[in-house]
Amino acid sequence: MIVIQIFQLEKMYYKEKNMKKYLIVILILACLVGVIFLPRSQKSTEEVIFRIEKGQGSREIAAALQKEGLIWWSPLFQVYVLASGKFGGLQAGTYLLSPSMNIPKIAEKIASGDIAKEKITIIEGWNLKDIGFYFENKGMFQAEELYDERKEIEGYFFPDTYEIKVGESLDKIIQRAVDNFNTKTAGLEITPQIVIMASLIEKEVKTPEDKRLVSGILWKRLRAGIPLQVDATITYITGKKTTKIPPEDLRIDSPYNTYKYYGLPPGPICNPGLESIKAALNPQDSQFWYYLSIPEGKTIFSKTLDEHNIAKAKYLK
Repeated sequence: MIVIQIFQLEKMYYKEKNMKKYLIVILILACLVGVIFLPRSQKSTEEVIFRIEKGQGSREIAAALQKEGLIWWSPLFQVYVLASGKFGGLQAGTYLLSPSMNIPKIAEKIASGDIAKEKITIIEGWNLKDIGFYFENKGMFQAEELYDERKEIEGYFFPDTYEIKVGESLDKIIQRAVDNFNTKTAGLEITPQIVIMASLIEKEVKTPEDKRLVSGILWKRLRAGIPLQVDATITYITGKKTTKIPPEDLRIDSPYNTYKYYGLPPGPICNPGLESIKAALNPQDSQFWYYLSIPEGKTIFSKTLDEHNIAKAKYLK
């Protein structure tokens, strides 16, 4: 009888011991699952640019995530993507991730290819130098990469707002802008001369009505063999941001100097918007031969040189 009791006590002991092991295992698993669903930092508002290169596997990605402080422990990420079926679907690219995201959210973003994007806005009338410095100020590229090495696209980098991938190459951004130009001008009779004229109009006046009138004046002066005398071509040469052109600048020897040389300049001086392109294609006839853009944004039109000089004396003091 005593032997039986001892046996039962031993059985209960080992059962209790095994139960404790099971409980410990369950507790450990519960903690691990909890850590998987617990963000590294719930209150963090920080976003990290995280790049995955082609060919990187889940082990390398997990190690990098831990190194960046985005997850608690890299093996947990590996276990989760394996268990969730995302193991082979992690996509290369640049992602915006945060320590406030848990492992499932991070894995889902990477598996779905939800790469980081940002918006850039190119203003009508910007030239390649303006765009280049805009990119440089955003930390994207060096300004010279655009305006020194890709001058041939001046006039065709269509002003618009673009959503681009973080880290997207300059060549791809340029191609999108040029494709946008072609799309927006589809059906229009676009020639290099039209784009050059549109760029002059874009820099000179603002309203659709003024643009069509200035277009008519400039085309008329071209036909009559009169110098265009467009101030914006001088500031394009000098890079000065001013409406007052000093006499010495008018004597600069450059094919873009429309005071010194007849005809259109050899290329666009900025990237015009669709409104200016349409104005170049649809000039409005008038009796005017001269115009003056004053600082307030208004345009003064004159029929004779005397009227024009009086307007200059009055408005450009």
